[in-house]
Amino acid sequence: MSLRPDGALLRAQLLEFALMQVDAVFYQRLSHILKIVIPSIRSKEALLLFMHSSLLIFRTVISLYVAALDGKIVASLVRAQPLSFLLNILKWLLVAIPATWTNSWLSYVQNKLALAYRTRLTDEVMKQYLGDGANGENGKVFYKLANLDDRIKNPDQMITHDIQRFATHLAAIYANLAKPTLDVILYNYQLSQNVGAEGLVLLTILVQSSAALLRALTPPFGVYTALSAQLSGAFRHTHSRLAEFAEEIAFFGGEETEKMLVEREYAGLIKHENSVLTRRWWHGCVEEGIVKWLWGSFGLCICAIPVFFRLPGVHTFDLGSRTEGFVTNRRLLLSSSDAFGRVMYSYKDLSELAGYTARVSLLLDTMADVRKGKFDKALVSSASTEENAKILKGRGQIIESEEIQFENVPIVTPNGDVLVRSLSFYVKPGQHLLIVGPNGCGKSSLFRILGGLWPVYGGIVRKPPASQFILIPQRPYLSLGTLRDQVIYPHSKADMAARGVTDDDLLAVLAVMQMDHIVEREGGWDSAREWREALSGGDQQKIAWARLFYHSPKYAVLDEATSLVPPEMEGMMMEHATELGITLLTVSHRPSLWKYHSMILQYDGQGGYVFTKLDAERRLALQQEKEALEAKLLEVPKMKARLEELRAVAEERVQ
Repeated sequence: MSLRPDGALLRAQLLEFALMQVDAVFYQRLSHILKIVIPSIRSKEALLLFMHSSLLIFRTVISLYVAALDGKIVASLVRAQPLSFLLNILKWLLVAIPATWTNSWLSYVQNKLALAYRTRLTDEVMKQYLGDGANGENGKVFYKLANLDDRIKNPDQMITHDIQRFATHLAAIYANLAKPTLDVILYNYQLSQNVGAEGLVLLTILVQSSAALLRALTPPFGVYTALSAQLSGAFRHTHSRLAEFAEEIAFFGGEETEKMLVEREYAGLIKHENSVLTRRWWHGCVEEGIVKWLWGSFGLCICAIPVFFRLPGVHTFDLGSRTEGFVTNRRLLLSSSDAFGRVMYSYKDLSELAGYTARVSLLLDTMADVRKGKFDKALVSSASTEENAKILKGRGQIIESEEIQFENVPIVTPNGDVLVRSLSFYVKPGQHLLIVGPNGCGKSSLFRILGGLWPVYGGIVRKPPASQFILIPQRPYLSLGTLRDQVIYPHSKADMAARGVTDDDLLAVLAVMQMDHIVEREGGWDSAREWREALSGGDQQKIAWARLFYHSPKYAVLDEATSLVPPEMEGMMMEHATELGITLLTVSHRPSLWKYHSMILQYDGQGGYVFTKLDAERRLALQQEKEALEAKLLEVPKMKARLEELRAVAEERVQ
């Protein structure tokens, strides 16, 4: 994990975008992604690319034929030959059939190619992003990307929008480069046969000189594209936070503050887009002036060569031949000029593709680093001290075991805050562990290490695989789907059937929490709702416990998991979990839970802890005595005040 001060990561990304251009780094990134979207020459994508290339060649051949036919039609008009004119018009109509068919197929194949690219890339990204979480440090990338690394703040936008734009640009760039390049070669070859190689060489020199000027005046559109995508992502992320914390914002009355934040993000985006539009306007003026008008004047001069000068091997100089030659050459020249212009325009497309390539490459590279345990996170200032920096550089050892044992393991948050320098404790199956302490002392951090979510910076951790743990937080996660899906999550109905579990078995599980009536109330197991809104907080916690009983893992992590259920129901659930052989690791401040645990891990909030056996009866007695003494101490100020009043009254009577 590297140390970055707050805000430095964003500045580093902006600097990277500023340096972005169509260079060796871009081609290296593109090459890596191309291996994903076109895995082999026998793949569907390679076949579509071959079809696309064949159609491009066929369309160029048709264009050459149409250019010659155009000259013949005009020549027949000049010579007043109606039969020849009608015959050429018939050829014109006939050639329209393969021409329109080819153009339609080109559009279809290009769109299919874009979809194929997007599918391949999305599949690869989702495979890494939501891959098998049982792979230890290599799994749960979606969690680590959001919590242990600062490089990507909005992976949802990258996976949906940026990949789609990249695939579309990649599919289009081939046609925008391959077809014009082929056109330039074939049209120029035909022109050299008609007007002579000397004129074509002169035209090439003039065009290349002006093209160099155009390239020098072309703004860095790749930088603009990448920055636009990043600013759009930040704007979207601000909106998602508003939806996520809507309740807290509403209670605090923070509408104006949130509106200011959203408007600030939007203002930054609009300012950037307006700046890009201005640059595009100026570039468009220069581009059209050079490509359309300057090159057009060059071309007309070249087309006039056979008219004003006698070329070797040409013996016919009648008006019809001159007209036919001029029209054919002008058509070829306009097509060649348009093709060369599209080659020039494609540099702008390449720049935009470079922007999206950088975004997609950043996503792939960051996920690869996260899978290897390499994180880039802004750390707290205390992480730079010599002792803490030494801890952050270390790596612990994870050994699969039936028991849970920590040996000299530091508890460190993703931002480098060392909560406990060396934690050691041991829990056997069946020994329920109660974990207590003030907020921010490391209780939840311990669970994240057990679940394989956070890295281990030292010592030895012996634990079962993460699949043997189930977490029940204070506010459980309820997925989209049916009521059955809430109980068996993340299993499907087919997985449930494979385990030999029926709906009646699930009903019996719900009956343990005395909520089997919910099935009929909600319309059956197959009813679908937004369950976070349909169920009360207590019912949500009961559903989470039903999920625990369905899966029956070796260990259950309970983080204030019974805070919204009555004490008698809490006891029934704890006892049933014990009957199923589930070892409980519980974070709770409710004394009623003490009697269900045999061990206690108590943090003091200053980096220290105590791990010992839990004598629930003695602890409850001490707790009651403590509360009684605290209540008496609260009465002391009142008693002192009353004593002073009585003394004052007594003194008055004496006087």
